[in-house]
Amino acid sequence: MSQERVAVIGPTAWSEKYTFVPALRVGDTVWISGATGTDENSTIVAPGDIVEQTRQIFRKFDKLLRSIGGTCEDIVATTDYITTTENYRKTADVRREFFKRGFPTSTGVIVAGLLREGAVIEISAIAVLGTRRS
Repeated sequence: MSQERVAVIGPTAWSEKYTFVPALRVGDTVWISGATGTDENSTIVAPGDIVEQTRQIFRKFDKLLRSIGGTCEDIVATTDYITTTENYRKTADVRREFFKRGFPTSTGVIVAGLLREGAVIEISAIAVLGTRRS
């Protein structure tokens, strides 16, 4: 793979009005933009439920990575932006669902709010394709 910057849109529609892409691939490294727990209609799933929103974010990451031959197992780093610590510890169980062969590095940041109304967590990630453990 070349060192060219390639936008990764994934299987969903993406508007050209946005000034960012869902992910950017350079070689085997993929930087995934911050995502909130929205469905295919851009509606927040499980308002106020940090666990279900986390699960939805990782489902979105997995679909995005699968569109280029990867999975969540290729994620090497995540950053969580949270508006509440209520039930945040329970998101660890969600991470275990998606990272069965080893965990990525992770940073958690408490923020006053997120752009997406109703979101209580936003996660960004970095993946390196082909690094998942067997």
